[in-house]
Amino acid sequence: MPRIEANGRTLEARRGETLLETLRRGGIRVPTLCHYEGLPPTGACRLCVVEVDGLPNLVPACSYPVVEGLKVHTHSARAVNARRTIVELLLSNHPDDCLYCARHGNCRLQDLSEELGVRARRLPGTRRHLPRDVSSPAIVRDPDKCVLCGRCVRACQEVQGVAAIDMTGRGSGARVDTAFGEGLNVSSCVNCGQCVMVCPTGALTERSHLDLVEGALRDPALTVVAQVAPAVSVSLAELFGEKPGRDVDGALYALLRRLGFSRVFDTAFAADLTIMEEASELVRRLRDGGPLPMFTSCSPGWVKFVETFYPERIAHLSTCKSPQQMLGAVIKAHFAARAGLEPERVFSVAIMPCTAKKFEAQREEMLEGKLADVDAVLTTRELADLVRRRGLRLGDLAPEPADMPFGRRSGAGKLFGASGGVMEAAIRTAHHLVTGGELADLKVEAVRGLEGVKEARVRLGDLELGVAVVSGLGNARRLLQEIDAGRRDLHFVEVMSCPGGCIGGGGQPIGADPAALGARLQALYRIDGAETVRTAHANPAVRQLYAEFLGEPLGPRSHELLHTHYDARTVLR
Repeated sequence: MPRIEANGRTLEARRGETLLETLRRGGIRVPTLCHYEGLPPTGACRLCVVEVDGLPNLVPACSYPVVEGLKVHTHSARAVNARRTIVELLLSNHPDDCLYCARHGNCRLQDLSEELGVRARRLPGTRRHLPRDVSSPAIVRDPDKCVLCGRCVRACQEVQGVAAIDMTGRGSGARVDTAFGEGLNVSSCVNCGQCVMVCPTGALTERSHLDLVEGALRDPALTVVAQVAPAVSVSLAELFGEKPGRDVDGALYALLRRLGFSRVFDTAFAADLTIMEEASELVRRLRDGGPLPMFTSCSPGWVKFVETFYPERIAHLSTCKSPQQMLGAVIKAHFAARAGLEPERVFSVAIMPCTAKKFEAQREEMLEGKLADVDAVLTTRELADLVRRRGLRLGDLAPEPADMPFGRRSGAGKLFGASGGVMEAAIRTAHHLVTGGELADLKVEAVRGLEGVKEARVRLGDLELGVAVVSGLGNARRLLQEIDAGRRDLHFVEVMSCPGGCIGGGGQPIGADPAALGARLQALYRIDGAETVRTAHANPAVRQLYAEFLGEPLGPRSHELLHTHYDARTVLR
């Protein structure tokens, strides 16, 4: 193992490491903008430059290989002055609208300015006045705030395999843009929001529905109801300074009632509903024939990915709506009638860990005439903003239950927040549908964890099921290529657009590290393990809904409300 000296300390490096990796393991912090953990370095921003004895020039720590005997100075006068100059150059043509920016207080450029003591505009530059791209239903681009770090491009191309944006132009005309400079709405963008998660400034943000929701809450003619996705309760507390992994389920329901929502429902109830339909659909395809492998359809970014890049695989998607849309449909069709309300007067808000849910809610397939299943979608981040606007605090409220009839969920429904959760929930219920009994061990270890691809063979009576769990669309593309090349051993595949699943969704707290995702994941597993009802088919509230309203899984009423169809898309590439 090579040894180096950094700021007078001896550090032991690992073979093949870069200076940045060795320094970070040694507890020495070097600032970066362009560095993307897990991907090869680009050395684009140069903020990580350090001084090395014997070398005439500063070197970028992110791409400089470690060799025996290096003597490194990370915060020498030369290194710090170089970083300060880089930040001053970035600020020279950056908008002065920090007070109005969505990323105020959580902006890497702002942090660097504070860290390096940049307090005046020493280098005046020509301001850009590029148009904002507000064409997407999910994501807003503000090119004037872009610092050309390239992280969004790498997330879109190298992690997600979508390539909706790229670096264009040269020199002072360089920018991040879509094909032909058109709007995101006609690009191959799938609205996953992973670009937003890695953007260090306010150049990429979600399209806010806050004003729309606040307007609805003030309207006395509307009954405003909320549904809360499984992953939100185990991540929201982080936005209020608490450690990752704390479940605030009950306090969250109380909080939403204080905000003015008339009813608060649990999307995990609709996750159980999804499993009843999806597991039944899988068993029917296995027994009667149908396109296999069957792919889950809970993730709207994944669905749009298939529509855009693999339209020949649309028939392989489950026809089930996502839990968000199922619950939205049932709220308008069943809850409204039961409460004596006109569906048009029920304003349905979904609180989601996902930006693509905003896109999904406005799809034509999710409209009944002009009536939408879901009227507005707030991300986890937007909910935290709404709480702050109202002067409320999460920790001040005693836990309260969700409202019936859509407030009872199983442990399986809560697992939907994690990669592998849909698969595990489906296996539990598919086993029951095929055999009439329960799995000896409801915990399906093979599909758990944060790995991007997980595979297993599962026995359902006399059926042996080949299953795969994929998170991150780049991984999904690679699996689809294997299937296209002739792979035939898979029957059921769960795909989540975002790495780690919904716990790592595009609407979650920005800046979370793998440890935070792991803590959220373990919180969901603990919730499932502590539940008395751990399967969708055992949820008494779901059984009651079928008995009173839906009839049976895959029946005429459930098919009308809970299922949909998808079509091929033509986009600019």
